[in-house]
Amino acid sequence: MTVSALTRPGERDRLIVKFREIDWVFCLALFMIAGAGSLMLFSVAGSSWEPWAAKHLLRFTLCFFVLVALAMVDIRVWFAIAYPVYAIGLLLLVAVEAIGDVRLGAQRWLSLGPFSFQPSEVMKIGIVLALARFYHGLSADRARLSWWLLIPVTMLGLPVLLVAHQPDLGTAMLIAMTGGAIIVLAGLSWRIIMGGVIAAAVAIPPFVMFVMHDYQRKRVLTFLDPESDPSGSGYHIMQSMIALGSGGLLGKGYGLGSQSQLNFLPEKQTDFIFATLAEEFGFVGCVSVLALYAAVIFMGIRASYLSHSHFGRLAAAGVMATFTLYVLINGAMVMGLAPVVGVPMPMLSYGGTVMVTVMIGFGLVMSARVHRYSEITSGKGTLL
Repeated sequence: MTVSALTRPGERDRLIVKFREIDWVFCLALFMIAGAGSLMLFSVAGSSWEPWAAKHLLRFTLCFFVLVALAMVDIRVWFAIAYPVYAIGLLLLVAVEAIGDVRLGAQRWLSLGPFSFQPSEVMKIGIVLALARFYHGLSADRARLSWWLLIPVTMLGLPVLLVAHQPDLGTAMLIAMTGGAIIVLAGLSWRIIMGGVIAAAVAIPPFVMFVMHDYQRKRVLTFLDPESDPSGSGYHIMQSMIALGSGGLLGKGYGLGSQSQLNFLPEKQTDFIFATLAEEFGFVGCVSVLALYAAVIFMGIRASYLSHSHFGRLAAAGVMATFTLYVLINGAMVMGLAPVVGVPMPMLSYGGTVMVTVMIGFGLVMSARVHRYSEITSGKGTLL
């Protein structure tokens, strides 16, 4: 496929041309990760497809068709809906504060009849689109160092504060770090970056001691010394580390992990599915799955790099930043290198909401790749 074929209006708009431009190796890697997740969910359910493995595989299949459909959407359409999606996400977060459902002591959900969802998931996409659009029309000098920084910081700070108030510290961290990554990639001055790092380091101790909820503070302190309460707040980390260590090089074998099969490992189908993988398939199994994640991240970043529009580059990079953070935070969490914050391993862990969010994000990444030769003006998103 030549560049001229993609740039000719008659050819570019044909679905078959767009379909061929999707990175199918990228999609194959996603299938392999989701397949590994289904196998692990089958194992932890006692060699049964119910209640997790079958639903996980079905959700991924349906979401994959959504990914393909979204990849066909012109990147200029994503540009046009960027601010509306952000505004809707922000309004939904405000609605959670007023009429949200309270579950397990947290007010994070909105109910629509028999269905419920977390508006914070909408914001994971909304903040990426909004910041990418903002920086698309900003000059390099203004992106580097100026009072214009107050605008993206405000755009980022509002949803982060609303999500943290629910409270959902893990998701608030993801949104904050994703937004921060986009701001840095847009060309922020290194002086501001280093100043921000120093300010964050200074602010963390008083934030932990005086701002966090008691249970959140306990998680941080337990992370620093899990053996201080091995049967209480340190139980999750201790059992996860036992599962990781007992797997050895090649693991105990499929379906033979004692920590997960005997229910010593909590949240074995969601937050700690990677610990189950380590116990049953050992170091080799973990490295193999992490290699698949690394391949997805590499191909996603490459799709970002290939985009000719600044919006496409930043939007795709923002999605891949979120995905990378999911993997890093969950991996660090199950290894005892980070506090337990309820961040799942994407496509490996059971969970419909995260699956939908991640696959919509990948649809955006593939759209940036498929429409990589499209140029977007600063104002209306029309082809130059």
